[in-house]
Amino acid sequence: MGYELRVEREAPLAYAELASAVSAEAGFELRGSQEAGEVVAFHGDSAHHVAAWSGRLSGAPGSDWQVAQLARLTALVGARLVGEDGESYGIRDGIVEQVNGSSAYEFGKLEEIIAAGPAEWSA
Repeated sequence: MGYELRVEREAPLAYAELASAVSAEAGFELRGSQEAGEVVAFHGDSAHHVAAWSGRLSGAPGSDWQVAQLARLTALVGARLVGEDGESYGIRDGIVEQVNGSSAYEFGKLEEIIAAGPAEWSA
């Protein structure tokens, strides 16, 4: 597994809340069960893994597209997206960004990242 991003909130995220936030209208689908499942998003005719559910929601993105989808999903459930090193990820003014202290890294415009699709990062 790669670098993990966690969805965090003050109040724990319940499966029922996740299920009501995740919808085809929002571009997501919830698969699996309350014990273990995943959230997928679609690009073209293909479903792509975005996050895993096992009592908490997390993801290990391999592309800017997956980071953007995780940020969108996090906003839908009213949470924060946090990396292993304490940095946060989100969408501000239509830009997907990572913030660590006073430094910010912009992945790019949300709409352009989503349109480009889940091209994997190269090593």
